[in-house]
Amino acid sequence: MANIKSAKKRVLTAERNRLRNVAFKSSIKTAVKKVLEAAKADDKDALKSSMSKAYQLCDKAVSKGILHKNTAARKKSRLTKAVNKLQAK
Repeated sequence: MANIKSAKKRVLTAERNRLRNVAFKSSIKTAVKKVLEAAKADDKDALKSSMSKAYQLCDKAVSKGILHKNTAARKKSRLTKAVNKLQAK
């Protein structure tokens, strides 16, 4: 650990932010799983609402600086492709 007071504060702040970011990323993964489950179950209403929630979380992560905008776009694109593939079956 650092010796300078301000550096110690930065270490604590960075850890707090890291934990918040990990939790937010985890919520995105959970939302994606719910979308895929709804697509497999062929539930249109649940699929629409869960897809909207997943998109919203990705966009919010970009605005908070948790994800890069291209990463969020890639996640949304892959999610849409997976849902379309499941619905085609």
